Amino acid sequence: MKRWINFLGLLAIIIVLTSFAYRGVQPGVIVIPEELMVKDELIAKIAYADSSSLDSNQNAPIVFLDHSFIGFKEALAFKESQGDYDTVNTLGYLGKYQFGKGTLKLMGVYDPVAFLDDPELQETVFQMNIARNKWILRRDIKRFVGKKINGVTITESGIVAAAHLAGAGNVKKYLRSYGQQDFSDAYGSSVAYYMRKFAGYDISEIKPVHNPKV
Repeated sequence: MKRWINFLGLLAIIIVLTSFAYRGVQPGVIVIPEELMVKDELIAKIAYADSSSLDSNQNAPIVFLDHSFIGFKEALAFKESQGDYDTVNTLGYLGKYQFGKGTLKLMGVYDPVAFLDDPELQETVFQMNIARNKWILRRDIKRFVGKKINGVTITESGIVAAAHLAGAGNVKKYLRSYGQQDFSDAYGSSVAYYMRKFAGYDISEIKPVHNPKV
């Protein structure tokens, strides 16, 4: 009789444990409480520019930069070459900032192949060219910054960017003619466009230098 009682007790324990096993968790499986489950689809969004603010690709994502010198140089580089140190355009302009061989020679760079292979040199030459253009245009910067030409407020960064595109001489003609004498490159970019597109950056950390050399 006692043996039957022990057997029935053991059987009851087995039944109880078995019922828990069916309602429990399999080994190695993590159960997430219902209230912590994510039931809505999560969507990552990229801001896209409208067609009026794009130069070519209407589906290009907006790149947000501040108005520091770094913002200025990266925005200008993106316009020139999409920031590619290795690029050479159809007219032979070189690197991230699209320098002509003549401008490079003015600053002591005579090997275009070595120039393309040296990002640090490209950055140095870019800053030197800004310093050089600031020196050449120092009187025009003082005279015209803050004035409006063709509806655009003239800024130092706009002047310097336009000089990068067209040369300091053409920027002088544009400013001193109050926008009547403009210049456009082979791809249709003009002094007026660069004045507007690159206005309002703080490039004061680059000081004017007469005839800088590498």
